[in-house]
Amino acid sequence: MPLYVYSITAATHPCRLDGLTGVGAEPAPVRVVTAGRLRAVVSDIEEEIRPKRRDLSAHQAVQERLMADGPVLPLQFGYTAPDDQAVVRVLEERADAYLEALERLRGCAEYHVRASRDQDALLREILRDSDRARSLNDRIRGGDADPRLPLELGEIVAGEVQRRQESLSDELARMLVPLAQEHRAHAPADGDVLNLSLLVRDDDKDDLLRAQARLAEQAEGVEFRFSGPLPPYSFV
Repeated sequence: MPLYVYSITAATHPCRLDGLTGVGAEPAPVRVVTAGRLRAVVSDIEEEIRPKRRDLSAHQAVQERLMADGPVLPLQFGYTAPDDQAVVRVLEERADAYLEALERLRGCAEYHVRASRDQDALLREILRDSDRARSLNDRIRGGDADPRLPLELGEIVAGEVQRRQESLSDELARMLVPLAQEHRAHAPADGDVLNLSLLVRDDDKDDLLRAQARLAEQAEGVEFRFSGPLPPYSFV
């Protein structure tokens, strides 16, 4: 029977899965498939699994339950296998790499940091600091119809926005990355200037939270969105 695969753990992990049901229209109990020193956490499925709210929640619930008891290699939503034997083969073939990754993640969790700037405030800052941009803007607002003015102003503003956002992103990352064992910088989207994943040891969590609080207070005009602790998806 096809399986949905949630994550991989060491065979010594307690895998307290009582009461957890998996993904799918008729969710089956979550169980384990063991091969040597590894386990895969799975549930039986009878249909193609799509990212519906209920299934996403079920997937995340399994990861959170497992994380409470030890390191886990969480798989991204949607990973399936044809049967138990296929899972066993993969665990056996990749045993050394999986065991090394589990040890690397021991005592750690993932944290996300996203940051964005108020675009109106950023534009005002550029106009304040750039004599040329301010002059062009004043001429346009005063009714100068020269078609070259908006083009030049747009080029100046676009260049300054990119430079200032990259500078801000670098500055924020320099403050946060030293608190992490590893980090992954993701491409910012939806107006963000920073999209950063941090792998943080449990012993360093309080230091990270204090650093985040300082940034939120001190970085004027910057909106932060912090989340964690999370399963270490970005570091598997």
